[in-house]
Amino acid sequence: MPRLYRLDQEKFGSLPVVDLTLRDGGPFPQSADVFLYARCSVVAAGQAVWESVFFDITKFTRYTSTEYDGEWLLYVPDRAYELATGEAWDRPTRYCFESYSNRDGWPYLRS
Repeated sequence: MPRLYRLDQEKFGSLPVVDLTLRDGGPFPQSADVFLYARCSVVAAGQAVWESVFFDITKFTRYTSTEYDGEWLLYVPDRAYELATGEAWDRPTRYCFESYSNRDGWPYLRS
């Protein structure tokens, strides 16, 4: 199961953005994009980091920071294919990387 999809879980997505607060001082929730880019940052940090967040979800928190933006990781496969073949990679994927697509990770979203 792809790493981004596996990280798409409520326990990570419900963590607040670490360096932002609401006007009343409350926790600032992650948007769907912030959550996706945080998951990308965890994957980009390497296997040891990726594995560690499953044992200690607080290790995921640092990647919600505005200092991290793993969006670039989303474009690596497409760009690599294009550089290698000269063609755009129009491919279906088995697992969606978009936030909230892992129904097992978000039990209340199950149909």
